Amino acid sequence: MSSLQPRSSATWAYWLTAAALSSVVASIAICHILLALALVTLLLSREPLRFPPVKLPLAAFIVWTVVSLLVSTDPAAGRPQIRKFFVWVVLVLISSTFRQLRAILPVVVAWVLLGTASAVVGFLQFMRKWEEARQLGVDFYHYYVGERVTGFMSHWMTWSGQLMLLSLVLLAWWTLGPLKRWQRVLLATCTAVMGGALAIGFTRSVWLATACASVYLLWHWRRWTLVAIPIAMLSLLLWNPARIRDRAFSMFRPHGERDSNQHRIVSWRIGWNIIRRHPWFGLGPEHIKLRYEDYVPPDVQRPLPEGWYGHLHNIYLHYAAERGLPALAALLWLLGTMLWDMRRALMRASRPTRWVLHAALASIIAILVEGFFELNLGDTEVLTVFLTIIGFGYVAAEQNSTESQYAQS
Repeated sequence: MSSLQPRSSATWAYWLTAAALSSVVASIAICHILLALALVTLLLSREPLRFPPVKLPLAAFIVWTVVSLLVSTDPAAGRPQIRKFFVWVVLVLISSTFRQLRAILPVVVAWVLLGTASAVVGFLQFMRKWEEARQLGVDFYHYYVGERVTGFMSHWMTWSGQLMLLSLVLLAWWTLGPLKRWQRVLLATCTAVMGGALAIGFTRSVWLATACASVYLLWHWRRWTLVAIPIAMLSLLLWNPARIRDRAFSMFRPHGERDSNQHRIVSWRIGWNIIRRHPWFGLGPEHIKLRYEDYVPPDVQRPLPEGWYGHLHNIYLHYAAERGLPALAALLWLLGTMLWDMRRALMRASRPTRWVLHAALASIIAILVEGFFELNLGDTEVLTVFLTIIGFGYVAAEQNSTESQYAQS
């Protein structure tokens, strides 16, 4: 009986992990509770803990973050960033409990359902805001840009970031996965709904990142379909539903200060000043929002352009300024390792696993592109979805390796 107990506990750990990863689309609190339960259950099962081959760069990033915190002016202020490392347990749980590629299907199906539901909620919120603007007699565009729809999330950036990654997973599954006809129709419908939700999210960095990652996926599916992207973009601009054209052109012709990129430019210049003065350890985790005023360039007029200055709206500048250039190097090493591992696994992948590896690569591309404009890896909900996709990619890579060894034997 005792020999069966670890196996039973490991099964419970798998289902708790699957439930946690599914629930992140709806509630980060529920997700964290389930992740903690899954980790405890896995430890009690006495199954060996497994980790994908990113331990060294992740350890370097964590260690340098801790060092940066310890030498900062207020170490207590940076503790939230230390607690956030708990999210990385996702990789341990997936590697330890998801032994076959089919184990990821409950999570992906849950993402299809919950992601589509979140998109529908976003559409309903959008319609309500449109009506509110009409009743108030104000211009909808200016009324909406400052307070957009959020779906199941608390902020539109979080919602858009999650939908971006979920849409790419669905697009990879739809285009490259071994599916039946009715499954493709269903996935195409859900992907279209999420794509429409991304459009009304008005998040320009997500639009750009999704387009770049979609180009990658379509290139590896049917290259002639790439023509659909400029046609779709041109159609949206000409039709201009929900003032999408206005939002797209605001990158070059902003509609007032709130709609401009001036606060990003100021944030980036603040970041450069911090890096020049603190290249090794930065200001410390969570310290940019406390001390950014000390690093505003002297030629910037006050008051500062309207926007959020709690972070630098760029993962490369932010982590370098917050934790030092070595921390940025460790982060790039980590992402580069993931990119290399997925690409190398894809070279010998079997057809059933290829779509998962392509989804992981597309997600990395999207995160890297959007990272030039937002602190996407600093958003727990987005980071959790991203790590889940990467974890699934390593499951696919391991299955390819096992199948290859079996074939050779």
